[in-house]
Amino acid sequence: MATIALAATDGMLHFEFAAACEIFARDTTGLADPWYDMVVCGAGPVRAGRFTVQPDAGPDRLAGADTVIVPAVDVDAELPADLVDAVRAAHQAGARMVSLCTGAFVLAAAGVLDGLRATTHWAHTGELAARYPRVHVDPDVLYVDNGKVLASAGKAAAIDLCLHLIRRDHGSTVANAVARRLVVPPHRAGGQAQFVTTPVPARDDHPLGGLLPWVMERLDHPLTVEDLARQANMSSRNLARLFRSATGTTPLQWLSTQRVRRAQELLESSDQSIDVIAEAAGLGTATTLRRHFHRTVGVAPDTYRRTFRAG
Repeated sequence: MATIALAATDGMLHFEFAAACEIFARDTTGLADPWYDMVVCGAGPVRAGRFTVQPDAGPDRLAGADTVIVPAVDVDAELPADLVDAVRAAHQAGARMVSLCTGAFVLAAAGVLDGLRATTHWAHTGELAARYPRVHVDPDVLYVDNGKVLASAGKAAAIDLCLHLIRRDHGSTVANAVARRLVVPPHRAGGQAQFVTTPVPARDDHPLGGLLPWVMERLDHPLTVEDLARQANMSSRNLARLFRSATGTTPLQWLSTQRVRRAQELLESSDQSIDVIAEAAGLGTATTLRRHFHRTVGVAPDTYRRTFRAG
């Protein structure tokens, strides 16, 4: 029977912890035999949101497990040294290492992710990359499988990765059965890019504060960088510098992303055809919309509409 050790620590987030418990500690008699032997490891009673968890064993027990799962942690708090050391020891002992959501910060601190692809919740991918430059952070995927080291994006993506582990260990039939019990799809199309919102500078005194709302009202117009620079009363070069500083991207890339986001809104809220939405979003044709949409969101417009359409 394979042992799964769940690393518990003060400040961990309860959703990912509970999801792992529900999936790997649940009685699955008649579904897969043997199932997993799950043990919760931590230093004494630990807090998880509003709940207190009593671990089954200390952190040193991680090193004896076949698989170690690190649930989400508070990225603004200092990571417990005993947890990082125990995760490092488990990795060196040959355990399969798994992070759920911001648990990736623990694996990164322990050096487990050095030189590997990894992901975390989209709101924290930039911070993960900045803190740990040796980690190749992929902000778009739901999870990453490096063989012995795996990482999921945020929240529900933790369930996606847990189901992926079951699929690897027990096959698709068992993973599909577990997914049905959880009332979730056994595999989701696309990545977490379809759930990301793109912020814009909100301050009225920002040099782009007047330009960006002006652009948002004219997404269906054939705008160029020169048009934006003229409206902002600055050179194209200065505009590009300010855009990079404020949004992390170029004016044209930002404009393309906003058009895709407008298409997302229309796909969610209307029954308009793809051709009409393409024109309203300033993307011209359905073919152009599908190309830009898939590149930005990770799924086709029709798939996105089926997933997010209200009612």
